[in-house]
Formats: sequence, structure tokens, C-alpha cells
Amino acid sequence: MNRYKDLKVWQKAIQLSVDIYQITGRFPKEERFGLVSQMNRASVSIPSNIAEGAGRNGPKDFNNFLGIALGSCFELDTQLVISNKLNYLSDQEFEKFELELEHIQNMIVKLKKSLNIQ
Repeated sequence: MNRYKDLKVWQKAIQLSVDIYQITGRFPKEERFGLVSQMNRASVSIPSNIAEGAGRNGPKDFNNFLGIALGSCFELDTQLVISNKLNYLSDQEFEKFELELEHIQNMIVKLKKSLNIQ
């Protein structure tokens, strides 16, 4: 599968990454090498691994990269919780990101299941 740009999950993950970059731009400067860097990298990792897996040799490789993308989702989720607890994200912003991230996670899981890898 080389048409990763047609995948809705990839498109949503790209938008999430853009949104994360925009929101972390407001974080305190001392977080530039901490949470900001971690969140930006985790958010970019999600669509990047979907794309890389789609370009690999077959469904088994794709499944592995989807697993990595899913792991990055959980990493970003943890960082969102911390950002909210530090009041870098409002409760409303946090809930918006949580819902979008959960949707992307569900889409990745369904895509993994559709590959029928035992």
C-alpha cells in the first residue's frame, strides 16, 4: 500500500500534529527542550510511521509500523495529561485533544485488524 495519503487516519494524524505544534508554541520557553520537543516529536511520529509502514514490503511490516504509531499515540496522550496538570492546556483544549487522539487510536486499531495478521 503506497497510497498512505488517502488514508483518513494519516490525514487526521497530520492535522493533529499541526494542532500540537500550534498549541505547544504557547508553552513556556523553558519547556522548549522538554514537553514541547517531546510532544512535537510524538505527534509527528504518528503519521510518519503510518506512512513508512504503508511503503514497506507487505501487511506484516505495515502492522508493525502501525503498532509504533499507536505507541506514539499513548506517549502523546501521557504528555497531554501532564500539560493539562501543569495548566499549559485548558481543560477544554485537553478534552479536544483527548477526543481526537482517541479517534486516531481507534482508527489505527481497526486498520491493524483489517490487515488480518495472526
